[in-house]
Amino acid sequence: MEIACLDLEGVLVPEIWVALADEVGIAALKRTTRDEPDYDVLMRYRLDILRDNSLTLNGIRRVIDELEPLDGATEFLGWLKERFQVIILSDTFYVFAQSLMKKLGFPTLMCHELEVDDNDFLVGYKLRQANPKRQAVVALKSIYYKTIAAGDSYNDMEMLKEADFGILFRAPQQVIEQYPQFPAVESYEELKIQFVRASNRDLLI
Repeated sequence: MEIACLDLEGVLVPEIWVALADEVGIAALKRTTRDEPDYDVLMRYRLDILRDNSLTLNGIRRVIDELEPLDGATEFLGWLKERFQVIILSDTFYVFAQSLMKKLGFPTLMCHELEVDDNDFLVGYKLRQANPKRQAVVALKSIYYKTIAAGDSYNDMEMLKEADFGILFRAPQQVIEQYPQFPAVESYEELKIQFVRASNRDLLI
């Protein structure tokens, strides 16, 4: 049995925080897990900026609702689901991802929860568990799935290391250089080839 584990932002959909930064004109929000390996440091930094600029959850969701999957992402996901069981392992939040999941055909998603106060301001977040992407792969392997994982950022590296086969997709150059053990690809066609190569089965592209 084989299962595909995919990151969400940067692999199937745009970076949500970068889109928000562009929409509201706050360049500091463009910092992502491609830049900051410590997720808690990054999220506290983001929450401070949101509070200082009086940005509410509903305002953020209006921006997210306008986003579309990356070009070719829906077709790639359909191709993958025909050949593998698929799960999305993301460090986004369920309340952010709802409209994007609809546009992707509601794949299985594991991510986190946001804490929101009575005035609709984000005041904190709750991780699904510590090191959630890696632990999901550990759990899948414990029930005898072969795991093939693809991601692009520092927060994906533990998932890729734990998987039976890891792939970098459109990763920044510094990540590619720091993790040369993973094949690095730029297109969905190349990503398909890597999944076929990692599979135990004869699959058609």
